[in-house]
Amino acid sequence: MVNDDSLATGQRSLGDPGVRYPLWPPLTSGCPTTSTDTTSYPVEVDYDYDRVPAGLFQQPPGPGLERWAPLLPPLRAPGLGEGGTPLIELPGHGVFVKDESRNPTWSHKDRLNRVAVSAAAGVGAPGVVVASSGNHGASAAAYAARAGLRCIVLASAEMPPAVSSFLRSYGAVVLAVPTAARWPLLRRITAETGFHPVSNVTTTHTGHAFGPEGYKTIAYEIFAELGVPAALFVPTGYGELLFGVWKGFAELVRLGLAGTTPRAFSCEPAAGGPLARAIAEGLPATSVEVAPTDAYAISSAVSGYRATVAIEESAGRALLVDDAEMALAQRDLARCGLWYELSSAAGLAGFRQVREEFDGPVVCVATSSGFKDVGVGDRGPEVLEPDWAVVRPRLLEAGIRC
Repeated sequence: MVNDDSLATGQRSLGDPGVRYPLWPPLTSGCPTTSTDTTSYPVEVDYDYDRVPAGLFQQPPGPGLERWAPLLPPLRAPGLGEGGTPLIELPGHGVFVKDESRNPTWSHKDRLNRVAVSAAAGVGAPGVVVASSGNHGASAAAYAARAGLRCIVLASAEMPPAVSSFLRSYGAVVLAVPTAARWPLLRRITAETGFHPVSNVTTTHTGHAFGPEGYKTIAYEIFAELGVPAALFVPTGYGELLFGVWKGFAELVRLGLAGTTPRAFSCEPAAGGPLARAIAEGLPATSVEVAPTDAYAISSAVSGYRATVAIEESAGRALLVDDAEMALAQRDLARCGLWYELSSAAGLAGFRQVREEFDGPVVCVATSSGFKDVGVGDRGPEVLEPDWAVVRPRLLEAGIRC
């Protein structure tokens, strides 16, 4: 199941592009040379772009990240048919949704974990460990199971029922601990067990060195169907997804296949918004106090430099969306037959704030299924008497003539 078609050549610091490291091992704590006590700088994977096969972007659409293997780190673990998700145009003109809920565990995280779990397999780790109560944990557990590795998930007792069901089914070891204790415990587990961390371990966010490379494939798929859109609107927590999709388009420019990248717009919950603050204050990354929000999947107290790079290099913007805006976008998407968790609707909510700026097509990335929301599945239907005198008023109330 090993795919060695990768053209990856090494790791490069985003804090100083002149600082380079070998490809192995993945630097799961960011760049040791450029990082400081207050800011952790991520690394990214570099490639031998001169050797990219000419027909790589001419293949028919379909799932499986191995189709993009030359521009990914080595895929040392098998996949689950991730990627190849549909691009759906909303009613009206020029607004498309990239539907990442169609991935194997119903979220975009499957693209990241195909690559991150491959890194664990590549270094011979006995398993992976992740701090997550949502999509990332469910996805890491699935890809670890597929690779024959154990998985430890540091979660909270309030995780959505769908996520809990995923984790139990995949055989993950689930440890529900206080949120603040997750990351110190993750580092301790890594040190004591040799498990490979596939989520963040640093002060400001760096995340996994290889993981965001999987998100580039979203850009490749959009380009194959639509070309280069005017803008991308991306639900944003730590910003790995935003960076990965932007980098995919930047590579298309580097390969001479595209003339420019889309403008990248981050869409964070207004209850926090560390990226928006970092951009406003001219910082590489920062932290904020987070107020309560139902958009749990993208609620973050810290930002990461990857997202700052994507915003600045694309002339994009950091947007803040509140729960009411996301709930309205979520409802409107459902009326179009697209049911996403609240956090996934942040992209459309963000676009609606600035829609007057765009004539050309834009893409809103929808990250995961509505089944992932907290509280889903805990309410059954009201049981009615099957009598027309009871049923007819309900139909009339719903606007159905009878």
